[in-house]
Amino acid sequence: MEKRIVVSGYYGAKNAGDEAMLAAMLEVLRDLDPKLHITVISASPKDTAERHGVEAVSWISLPAIFDALAHADILLSGGGSLLQNVTSRRSLYYYLAIIFLARMLGKRVMLYAQGIGPIIGHVAETAMRFVLRGVDCITVRDKGSLEELMRLGIQRPKTRCTADPVLAIHPVTREAGRTIFDAYHVREDLPVVGISVRDWQHEQAFKQVFAEVSDRIVRELGAQVVFLPMQFPEDVRAAKSIAERTHESCAVLAGEYTTAEFLSLVGNMDLMLGIRLHALIFAGVMNVPRIGISYDPKVDRFLASIGERPVGNLRTITVEALMKAVHTAWDQRRGREHTLPMKLRELAAENAHMALELIYD
Repeated sequence: MEKRIVVSGYYGAKNAGDEAMLAAMLEVLRDLDPKLHITVISASPKDTAERHGVEAVSWISLPAIFDALAHADILLSGGGSLLQNVTSRRSLYYYLAIIFLARMLGKRVMLYAQGIGPIIGHVAETAMRFVLRGVDCITVRDKGSLEELMRLGIQRPKTRCTADPVLAIHPVTREAGRTIFDAYHVREDLPVVGISVRDWQHEQAFKQVFAEVSDRIVRELGAQVVFLPMQFPEDVRAAKSIAERTHESCAVLAGEYTTAEFLSLVGNMDLMLGIRLHALIFAGVMNVPRIGISYDPKVDRFLASIGERPVGNLRTITVEALMKAVHTAWDQRRGREHTLPMKLRELAAENAHMALELIYD
């Protein structure tokens, strides 16, 4: 009998990291059971259905969500940092409400490689404890999330620290990325340094830092700089605001790309400087050296899981500190592997195995 899964997350919002998480989840789940029927709750159901080959319902259509859950065997909530109230207070309660609805309908619920926290405030903490103690399984993508659950006193159900779903995705060839580079006149005979940026709160000083670093990379390394937007169109605007401050030539990719295209683009780079978490993860998947700049605990947590540290955060980063890290990474980029530990790939795939165990139990 065909098993039915509903997936809840920040999908259809043109965020490359979240789309990659969904693509990776679907890839592993379908490898294990090609006959699964999967419905995704999405901000853009038409785009999600076409992009991922799934059924999709709108995240503001309660009747459609209710109907999907009523016919489902399990709700998978995740991946990503859905359960936190720092970037958005309302989204925490939205995702908790979806979980609670599935529970009320008697469905199994799994938190799938979630990034938990920070959770701030008595009401939010109480809501987390009330809703999550009734789910069937929790996997989190880093130890920091596990510690946040422990801080909240959520010690059941079974909880396991695995890894971000994207870590299980298959590498791709470089052809698609090269084609996109050609359209932006990025030369094939020169090395490429990628930079992934985003706006964050009211911080502005880091933009001048990245502009100066971009210029110095061109002058000191003889490399081309390409800005890679992970959230469309917000990251395009952020990248352009930095590019306008540069004196040397650089390229700002301004298109919407699939997960495979993003991976291929990163695969054509010689070094990645990333504020966005999944730019760093893409670099790991494609064996590209990376330098992380923190804006959120999830970046620090991921880098810690692979034995690395951010070079600074958006409030404290300096040109000299970032250039020192760039030169070190540049000198070490050849003659060594930059892929992520195989154990992380196995842990990322374990999320799907645990989901199917719940379905078929």
